[in-house]
Amino acid sequence: MDKLNVGIVGCGNISAAYLRLAPLFPALQVTAVADIDPDAAAERAEEYGVKALSVEDMMASDVDAVVNLTIPEAHVPVSKQALEAGKHVYSEKPFALSTAEGEELRSLAEAKGLRVGSAPDTWMGGAHQLARARIDEGLIGDVVAGSCHVMSHGMEHWHPNPDFFFLPGAGPIFDLGPYYITNLVQLIGPVKRVASLTTSATPTRTIRTEGPRQGEEIPVRTPTNIHALLEFENGATITFSASWDVWAHRHGNMELYGLEGSLFVPDPNFFGGQVDHAGRDGQIAPLAAWDHPFGRPNQEHPKLGPLANYRTAGLADMAQAIVDGRPHRCALELALHVVDVMDAILKAGETGTWVTLSTTCARPAALSPADAATLMED
Repeated sequence: MDKLNVGIVGCGNISAAYLRLAPLFPALQVTAVADIDPDAAAERAEEYGVKALSVEDMMASDVDAVVNLTIPEAHVPVSKQALEAGKHVYSEKPFALSTAEGEELRSLAEAKGLRVGSAPDTWMGGAHQLARARIDEGLIGDVVAGSCHVMSHGMEHWHPNPDFFFLPGAGPIFDLGPYYITNLVQLIGPVKRVASLTTSATPTRTIRTEGPRQGEEIPVRTPTNIHALLEFENGATITFSASWDVWAHRHGNMELYGLEGSLFVPDPNFFGGQVDHAGRDGQIAPLAAWDHPFGRPNQEHPKLGPLANYRTAGLADMAQAIVDGRPHRCALELALHVVDVMDAILKAGETGTWVTLSTTCARPAALSPADAATLMED
């Protein structure tokens, strides 16, 4: 097998990015899409020149892997269905809604001898791999502390159907937390224990997006304001604030403080961006950029300008890893540990106590510019 034949289940907003970007990677061949709404599947299929199938027909088809882009509460059932059908699985984040669910998927995948991967793959981007390389070289010495902030006023201002963002399995921790926590793990290693405070500012939200549901109130059933403290296995302590109750702030996305200096890492929701550094003199300046394939702008964002967007890179790495017989980077163990961290943050908020993680994982392999280029070569 030199290509992974892929079927996508779930034809919502994110499916367009996967279908548009998959052709960048020769190891991937998307052949079909499916959705519980046949019209949504038919529309995506026509748009990108692939087959539209029912979910059941997808599982019975000859695809090698199922890409699970369903809503969070369906991630585990659909992934289980695909594994039972003998398919490798690559899931959108979150991989699971609880550590227990994630462990069930791990057991099933191991029993079936199948690969499971999961988004996010933005940590494979040029900016975050530059930060990784400099940390590994000892630029700032051992990382001892840090801070992360992902704060806004929620998703109801842009998404036409934002209900699921405010249900268990979403909220700022499960929706955006995977980007930050995964990047922290790849930069400095696994988490040991967490503490947190969690609240919700209001019991409902009002949809602001233009459309038929504008003005409709929807319930909030998960915390929307979270302040966590993460203690890592290497002894580093990182504060992590994730909120959808903030109109504006001046915090950086991710700052890491080492014995010899500090790194200022851009938003891990994106592949690119500028990495800044300060040494013992305290003078902050940009790191010299490197030409990483996953840091090159390839998309024009209406508000943010040129962006690097290589979603499906993690899927492509999994496909190539199957061919090469090596571990893939966006691995089940990494995704499960990230779910464990998020699960623990919410439990700590409920109980008011420290929660020790039940999982650990190795740092995923770094992705050099040469490694990234290989994924894009025939």
